[in-house]
Amino acid sequence: MLMNPSIIAWKFEIEAWQTLVHVCRRWRYLVFGSPRRMNLQLYCTPQTPARDTLDVWPALPLIIGGNLISTDTDNVIAALGQRNRVCRVVSLDIYGWQLEQVLAPMHVSFPQLTVLQLLSHGEPPTVIPDSFLGGSAPLLRTLLLSSISFPGLPKLLLSATHLVSLRLWNIPHSGYFPPEAIAASLSVLSSLEALVLNLDFRSLQSLPDQGSRRPLPSNRSVLPALHEFIFQGVTEYLEELVSRIDTPQLSSADITFFNQIDFDCPRLAQFINCTPALRGSGRDGAHVRFNDSSANVTLRHRTPQSGYNSLSINISCKEQDWQLSSIEQVCNSLPPLSLVEDLYLEPDPYFESELVWKNDAIENTLWLELLLPFIAVKNLYISKEFAPGIAAALQELVGGRITLEGVLSSLQNIFVRGLEPSGPFQENIGQFVVSRQFSDHPIVISVWD
Repeated sequence: MLMNPSIIAWKFEIEAWQTLVHVCRRWRYLVFGSPRRMNLQLYCTPQTPARDTLDVWPALPLIIGGNLISTDTDNVIAALGQRNRVCRVVSLDIYGWQLEQVLAPMHVSFPQLTVLQLLSHGEPPTVIPDSFLGGSAPLLRTLLLSSISFPGLPKLLLSATHLVSLRLWNIPHSGYFPPEAIAASLSVLSSLEALVLNLDFRSLQSLPDQGSRRPLPSNRSVLPALHEFIFQGVTEYLEELVSRIDTPQLSSADITFFNQIDFDCPRLAQFINCTPALRGSGRDGAHVRFNDSSANVTLRHRTPQSGYNSLSINISCKEQDWQLSSIEQVCNSLPPLSLVEDLYLEPDPYFESELVWKNDAIENTLWLELLLPFIAVKNLYISKEFAPGIAAALQELVGGRITLEGVLSSLQNIFVRGLEPSGPFQENIGQFVVSRQFSDHPIVISVWD
């Protein structure tokens, strides 16, 4: 099996020093005389004859990585046998049954390990036992697990006090750990900058008992260096987690909820309100976007110090009325929306297929309730897909058939993409425009280019 070109390039870069030692004896002496200063390392892939390679060169730090799919594990296991030399295990891409073989020599301490990235494929997911790494990872700085079950992870994290990046992708039901356990383990990670929790926890075990939900804990785990937080899971799990952590420097949060009915998130709202960068993230506008499988609201604010502060909430569902209802619930619980002056309603630009929006199937009240928390909006940008539905909703608001106080009370401009000179939109929006003129709050309708 051929190696990935990027792996070949990285291996060549890391082992470029080998060319120098073949020039002459003096150069070989100089290179091997300062191995730490020159950062000499060996890169072992599943295709590298590890035993032969390890016999040829001095006892240098080892990097292990590559694609194990369609090949055996012998070379990787041989390299892992040098546990005192292994410093990085990077993007090791393997099947579950191979992972069991690879994990066998990793039930002892790896004292030099700084990077561990394991990506598993196939079912059932492999379960990592508590004895993994001897239960301790004192120098670990980067940990990435994908589709791997590791219920004992919170215990291991208590020893990984130098961790900078923790990324858990597609963690299955069998890898469940309680939110209070992961929050407690985060308390020792004062250097953690990036936290990704992509949790496929949908079982009853993962849902705290709402009838016995405890008060907010008085002592929270403080993560002073965290600036990136990505979460995918159920609202109940996130609610319990964010009530137990404090992230004063957090500048980017990307949250995805599963297909649910109830999106009541008071603790998330409090968490956002207590995080300065997220609380002010709506100053440069809000984008509410829809595609065939999800809805999203994103707020961004550009700062001279850290670039963009951003808050993004995603709802994973397909039915359009459900999308609108879900995103409306989320928007009505987010504190930063009261600062938004520019609001964009549009299809998701990252999806190539054109969105077919069924306006006739959407209740007008859903649009109005979505707009309700945007009390400071002056400029409303509407894509052509949503213009008919919004215009019809605003017309009913003027006609008194729907009564919602304060909807778009600060609005000055409506920009419509693909606006026609005449048609249903102009007819429906006309009464709303006239009513605002009589109330001394005129609105200008323009084309959104």
